[in-house]
Amino acid sequence: MEIYDYTSVENIPGLNAKAAFISDSSKVFKDDVKITPIRLDDNTKYVPWGADNMMPFDILDLIERDETLATCQIFNAEVCYASGLKYNTENCNARVQKEIEDFCLTSPLPAYFLGVCQDFKHFGWCVSFIILDNDGKRIVQIGRKEACYCRFTPADDDGAIKYVLYANWRKNVTADSVEKIELLDESNPWGDLVARIKAKTKTRKFAVVCRVPTPDSTYYPIPHYAALFRGKWYNIKQLIGVAKESKLKNSAPLKYQIEVSQKYWEGIFKREKITDPKKMQERVVKEKQQIIDFLTGAENSGKVLFSTFYISPTGEEQHDVKITKIDAGTEGGDWSTDIQEAVNMICFTMRVHSNLVGSVPGKSQSNNSGSDKRELYTIAQSLQKPYRDLLFILHRMIIRFNGWKGAYPECPFIQLTTLDENTDAKTVTLDDEK
Repeated sequence: MEIYDYTSVENIPGLNAKAAFISDSSKVFKDDVKITPIRLDDNTKYVPWGADNMMPFDILDLIERDETLATCQIFNAEVCYASGLKYNTENCNARVQKEIEDFCLTSPLPAYFLGVCQDFKHFGWCVSFIILDNDGKRIVQIGRKEACYCRFTPADDDGAIKYVLYANWRKNVTADSVEKIELLDESNPWGDLVARIKAKTKTRKFAVVCRVPTPDSTYYPIPHYAALFRGKWYNIKQLIGVAKESKLKNSAPLKYQIEVSQKYWEGIFKREKITDPKKMQERVVKEKQQIIDFLTGAENSGKVLFSTFYISPTGEEQHDVKITKIDAGTEGGDWSTDIQEAVNMICFTMRVHSNLVGSVPGKSQSNNSGSDKRELYTIAQSLQKPYRDLLFILHRMIIRFNGWKGAYPECPFIQLTTLDENTDAKTVTLDDEK
């Protein structure tokens, strides 16, 4: 389903006040129905990513709606990238050095590596593909498939996933529009590739999946920052932005927060059989007006708003529509303390110090010393070691398969220096990356 404008600020006639409509972000990682494979044709089925198969696009939409979160995501990807992936050839002979140089020109590593770093930080997994020569003796090319456009076929009886399907899932997908790539065994891609070559496979393109190990085992891992959406701070920061905009535009106080589940809107469309995008948006506007009409009046004496809800397994009430009256005492302030707290919570969840991304909101600016920032940046770089180790598995496999003796992948990180070293920064390589 298309992303519609569910967030807005509406006037409340007669009250000289406004109401903010927002969507409940906590549902983005939750599924209300059992996930079952979807059939494309007689030979192809895939496991949807989320109940409606739109979960990665919903996640990206939430990230793009928040400046701090979007900045933290690209910062984490850039820190993981560091100085970039390189194949160290210092101990290689001239022939191997030339072969590696030709390989890197055929498969530009900077764009590839930054792409998989972003997939890792956004979704906790990434998909690469390798292409062999006609004889199946050399890996001649490597590339990336964007994780948000990749889906898995159902696992077989042994728990092995055989294929990755690549398509634009935002559109109506048919079997003819899907690229079906054979997937090497996730637990042993090297052994699987060698076995397939010995069995004289005719396939020359394979997918390799690298995922961050998580406590649970699912087709699509849930990243750590899911806690940000399941908690309240993401919604709080969105509400503060809406409130400040309302105050700047017309000085009208924000009196009500109306939180509407996206499934509430979807239920209206389904119940009234509305499929046209324009009519869907018109129906959203009409429903908002009906809720505003309910709020109109000084006391709303005798009025009741009916809303469906259910009890979660934890005993919590999950409402489709929730109206919260905002404390009028907050309107006089400029929300500076609240916005700083919300930003700090987002940065904390994303494991990014706010000073490192320049995100220090509010009128009272706080800052760290240069020494503190250098230490924070060094800590951020060192924490990328396990992710690089995971990403290096494929490249060690390529080097060994191609017989590039003496070569190894490395990703030197940038270390900020002090003034007495007469340089701003230098690159550092960890010996254990070899």
